[in-house]
Amino acid sequence: RAQVRTGPGGAPAALGGVSVEAIREEWSVEEGAMSERPIHRHYYELALADGRALTAYRDLRSGAWHSQRA
Repeated sequence: RAQVRTGPGGAPAALGGVSVEAIREEWSVEEGAMSERPIHRHYYELALADGRALTAYRDLRSGAWHSQRA
């Protein structure tokens, strides 16, 4: 799980208390609509103020945010 503060439109403005410098790319994934555990996520490739590049996504079913190295 990730701690994300969102800005206007719901895009990440900070991740773990570190400001987002830029959103490099964003996309959505929807898979397995007929399965027991369908996936509905919105991803953001982020450049953070501390120099890290991370990918964060919001699970659109639960509302939870997660992050991983880009």
